[in-house]
Amino acid sequence: MTHSDHPTPLQARRSAALRGSARVPGDKSISHRALILGALAVGETSISGLLEGEDVLNTAKAMRALGAQVERTGEFAWKVSGVGVAGFAQPDAALDFGNSGTGCRLVMGAVAGCPIVATFDGDASLRGRPMRRIVDPLELMGARVVDCRDGGRLPLTLAGARDPLPIRYQTPVASAQIKSAVLLAGLSAPGVTTVIETEASRDHTELMLRHFGAELVSEPEGAHGRRISLTGQPELRGAPVVVPADPSSAAFPIVAALIVPGSDVVLAEVMTNPLRTGLFKTLREMGASIEESELRGDAGEPMAQFRVRASQLRGIDVPPERAPSMIDEYLVLAVAAAFAEGTTRMRGLKELRVKESDRLEATAAMLRVNGVAVEIDGDDLIVEGKGHVAGGGLVATHMDHRIAMSALVMGLASQQPVTVDDTAFIATSFPDFIPMMRRLGAELVDC
Repeated sequence: MTHSDHPTPLQARRSAALRGSARVPGDKSISHRALILGALAVGETSISGLLEGEDVLNTAKAMRALGAQVERTGEFAWKVSGVGVAGFAQPDAALDFGNSGTGCRLVMGAVAGCPIVATFDGDASLRGRPMRRIVDPLELMGARVVDCRDGGRLPLTLAGARDPLPIRYQTPVASAQIKSAVLLAGLSAPGVTTVIETEASRDHTELMLRHFGAELVSEPEGAHGRRISLTGQPELRGAPVVVPADPSSAAFPIVAALIVPGSDVVLAEVMTNPLRTGLFKTLREMGASIEESELRGDAGEPMAQFRVRASQLRGIDVPPERAPSMIDEYLVLAVAAAFAEGTTRMRGLKELRVKESDRLEATAAMLRVNGVAVEIDGDDLIVEGKGHVAGGGLVATHMDHRIAMSALVMGLASQQPVTVDDTAFIATSFPDFIPMMRRLGAELVDC
């Protein structure tokens, strides 16, 4: 299956200057974690700015199914009454995470520390994604896979540990999902659970665990890594969470403003956690005009207002160690690279092959069908920028929201329109993307 049951194609056409201000949706990573940790805490957690996309709403449903009280109290405002660490109840039915690998994998970790059995499932795309690297460390902690498809794929039934064991685990790749699953399972284990990363991944779980009262130490490990040690069996306490705007979602209007001539766009409260800002650093190295102001923070997460103006971009070499801080943004960075002058080489993108689709191949295909010279060399993506893009192509989205949004951004500045075969899955992360871009002046036309 390569598209939704009711596909909604859309065409992006060369647009006049994008102008105005907007706030992109709340950060998806923070939204998932706020719901999960609120459910594992004692007392009430109030969440404002929650991303109300399908991925996060499926995590909210899973928390209800596991015994927490979760309710919407207003626009982007939610309240969670938790059950305490290891307090999840046995769900009556399979937990359906739709398209969300993050929600599914983090909840696997939380369930692994509880003496219950739960089945995890999702849509056709999620069923194709690997889960073995998540459940391997969870089995070391005492959880057990009761049933799954070949390769540890969904639907997967997991029996949580009755007596969870703390472990010392080195992640095989830089992955916040693996790290977070182990730490969430480690909440239920006595003693100290330690995760070692040779390349540091995003640290939202660590920051939010501290916000909810956990005892956690994070220290450097080697040149680029981290060692995270969590003391198990804390009593987490409900805490208010303000969800900053998602930098991964902000990437799309930012690149659109950079490549559409004359554009001047302001985005409010964008998260500036240094483990998530690789794209902004890369774009500035390419010559982008991105100004930050009104810096503030909440629950350990910094945020700022961004002003982005159209810029002449140049090709650069993007080092592999930057990948963990921008792994979801390479698709739209490739669009920026296509409009730059010169060659951009993005190194070390192995992780893109196991996302909602094989994003490395899908990104190359998106560019080729629109006349851009692109090459995959091992795990590197090489884009030959000419300062302009011919366009005119039909992009296969493969049920991937970020491919759809990246292709539409490309079409706003290409010489000929760019059409995507399906935009239905954009709602998983950015429900307001199309109307928001239209408010800024984007020419997005129904097919």
